[in-house]
Amino acid sequence: MTRLKTDLLVIGAGSGGLSLAAGAVQMGANVILLEGHKMGGDCLNFGCVPSKALIASGKAAYAQSHAAQFGIADQSPKVDYAAAKDHVADIIAQIEPVDSQERFEGLGVRVLRDYGEFLSPTDVKAGEHIITARRIVIATGSSPFVPPIPGLDTVPYETNETLFDLRERPDHLLVVGGGPIGMEMAQAHRRLGCAVTVIEGAKVLGNDDPEMAAVVIDQFRAEGIQIEEGALAAEIRGQAGTIEIEAKDGRIFKGSHLLMAVGRKSNTDRLNLDAAGIETTKRGIKVDASMRTTNRRVYAIGDVAGGLQFTHVAGYHAGLIIRQALLGLPAKNRTDHIPWATYTDPELAQVGLTEAQARQEHGGNLEVVRFHYSHNDRAIADRKTAGLIKVMVVRGRPVGVSIAGAQAGELINLWALVLANGLKMKHVANMVAPYPTMGEINKRAAGAYFSPRLFDSAGVKRIVGFVQRWLP
Repeated sequence: MTRLKTDLLVIGAGSGGLSLAAGAVQMGANVILLEGHKMGGDCLNFGCVPSKALIASGKAAYAQSHAAQFGIADQSPKVDYAAAKDHVADIIAQIEPVDSQERFEGLGVRVLRDYGEFLSPTDVKAGEHIITARRIVIATGSSPFVPPIPGLDTVPYETNETLFDLRERPDHLLVVGGGPIGMEMAQAHRRLGCAVTVIEGAKVLGNDDPEMAAVVIDQFRAEGIQIEEGALAAEIRGQAGTIEIEAKDGRIFKGSHLLMAVGRKSNTDRLNLDAAGIETTKRGIKVDASMRTTNRRVYAIGDVAGGLQFTHVAGYHAGLIIRQALLGLPAKNRTDHIPWATYTDPELAQVGLTEAQARQEHGGNLEVVRFHYSHNDRAIADRKTAGLIKVMVVRGRPVGVSIAGAQAGELINLWALVLANGLKMKHVANMVAPYPTMGEINKRAAGAYFSPRLFDSAGVKRIVGFVQRWLP
């Protein structure tokens, strides 16, 4: 065994671990990075990157078959499913060097391609090395949760970790789980020529505002995707090509392939956390507001910490650790300014409180402002008029924004900036947006907040009347 000492040990080379290691080493810290699987973690290899690449393939196919509205003849797309997967692999390959071992070693990080296992509160074993670090950060991420449904262990199934290696196009894809992963992959596969059934035990897109989710669900049904809600899987049976799912209420769904997309579980099994005095919860590693675990030397960030499971959250957490562990400055985790998006078509995006949450928290002080895509000229020109924005406002300050529609994931950025910095509706109203853009939707939402105050106010009308009478 070789003993190593370092300022910072990062366990896991996903988005959070890589951001932390790169920032720390460039600021002068001695850094060791452990990764027992793939550099780049879930996001690069099995999640954000490949899923968005496959969604792009689906959009291209859909555009060919829906071009007549633009004066171009519809064409039935000739989908090469294996070639679409080649496209996915090519996109991963283009991004891979940024997350590679070679790049990080070039920055000065010592990269060990082994899993980390705690031997004590201060020591971690990785292969033939025992590492002692002043600070340790666990950034091991999450992996697909596969529930113990009777029969599931006897049939072939995909998760997001295997789906992108599938080369044969499914005739009929059964998707168990109506969350973001399940819904994104359901639509992508439908547009690539598969029959698709989404089977959800509760409500699809259940974490989103129901009014917003309905915009997406209507489009899914229009595209021929079968959505079955309240269908809790009780038994799965069959074999490759002929799979059946029986719900607890007796409904039976048949398909050729099965995708399990019911959630995520934190990757803690290999860590031997008990040896380090690190407590866990049902969701992941227990952390305080500064992302510190019950072992004061050890932090946990990203999915493994059991909070919001998004790549950008892991990157945000990395910044909190740099502030504390490297600069000795206080830093507290907050979530009220964290946006997220689901990249269906139309897209869904959210930051801050939903309408229901805002009503519960703020009661009669809440104002809800709506503006529909159908009143935006660019949306009309692009024939993307399905959708709306809702802004939850308390005393002139937004506390939450929900968007359903084209480019919702881009539009939410402005509101993330507003909430992060405590800005008010007047600051958005003061912005000048180029015409014609989707971005005008944000400004028009702010205008919708002020319009009643300006146009329906007797006081304003009296002032204008006075000025008009006496102004030279």
